[in-house]
Amino acid sequence: MAAPSRADNSLLGRWWWSVDRWTLMAIFTLIGLGYVMMLAASPAVAERIGEARDAFIFKQVFFLTIASAIVFALSLLSPRGVRRLSMVLFAGALLMTMATLVIGPSIKGATRWISLPGMSVQPSEFLKPCFAVVTAFLLAQWQRKGGLAELGLAVLLYGVIALLLKSQPDMGMLAVVTAVFLTQLFIAGLDPRLFAVGLILAVLGAVGAYAVLPHFRYRLDTFLDHSKGDHYQIDRALEAFGNGGLFGRGPGEGLVKDKLPDAHADFVFAVMGEEFGLILCTILVLIFGFIVLRGLMRLLAESDLFVVLAATGLVASFGLQAFINMGSSIGLLPTKGMTLPFISYGGSSAMAVALGMGMLLALTRRGGGSGDLL
Repeated sequence: MAAPSRADNSLLGRWWWSVDRWTLMAIFTLIGLGYVMMLAASPAVAERIGEARDAFIFKQVFFLTIASAIVFALSLLSPRGVRRLSMVLFAGALLMTMATLVIGPSIKGATRWISLPGMSVQPSEFLKPCFAVVTAFLLAQWQRKGGLAELGLAVLLYGVIALLLKSQPDMGMLAVVTAVFLTQLFIAGLDPRLFAVGLILAVLGAVGAYAVLPHFRYRLDTFLDHSKGDHYQIDRALEAFGNGGLFGRGPGEGLVKDKLPDAHADFVFAVMGEEFGLILCTILVLIFGFIVLRGLMRLLAESDLFVVLAATGLVASFGLQAFINMGSSIGLLPTKGMTLPFISYGGSSAMAVALGMGMLLALTRRGGGSGDLL
């Protein structure tokens, strides 16, 4: 199918010539790799727990198809449309995250999910991209008006989210949200002394979490001292990378997926390392890095502070999530239940990441014009 002509004034034509096609291609490359990795990693996991071998595959195909549609649909929006949508979704995700503490099932000691027919939803996944956009709007308004009301509201919303994530608990998610929020404050021009206070409070919060949360303390202690605790999953993951070598054992030939409970989710990167080798893993890292750097480069000529702050928050959240997952798989970071964007199994994760990437594409369009949906 030929690309639309530059003279094409239709909605699709204006979208095609204004959207960042390189980032779009990188995103859909990740989605394609997500399909491949579900074919490679999930049948063994499904069989081990008594499910049909293709149970996870069919679900993830559905999730990634919806995610693809979300990326495309949201990339048509104007910055105003992104802001409006984020505010509505943020309110809904915040209420649902609160509800997890009341009606959510406890899974591995955490209450992060709400059970729906056919799937479980993790509302906090949708908080990440929406909070980045809502915060960007509040900080941009704060700089434009010169008052403190918008800054105070942004800090208050962060405090509410931090309390909810601590209560679930989900310290990995809290770390990402905190890092993104501090980054946006810095770019928005917060007084360096106040920014330093924020960093100190973040460090004190981590120290406090270590003191009062046994689960957090156990994870950190076992990471720092390999003689403590259970390192079964990370040891198997490191073996998988060693077995894969440069080119991998070949599709379907890996053994780690038969041993790791989370081979299709948190440790899918290890399956990739064993079956496809260091070269494909490096390419995957480069794709994630490209999306982050490309998104930041598109902002160099941007004069709208809201767009700069929102897009920076979205790419920072995306990049940190990928870094934490891959870093955990190779033992650089404590193990954490955080998915690899578009690659790991999970409906909430796939759609939430798609939400963020669709909004990023919308915010970084060039000359979108009056054809935007909102």
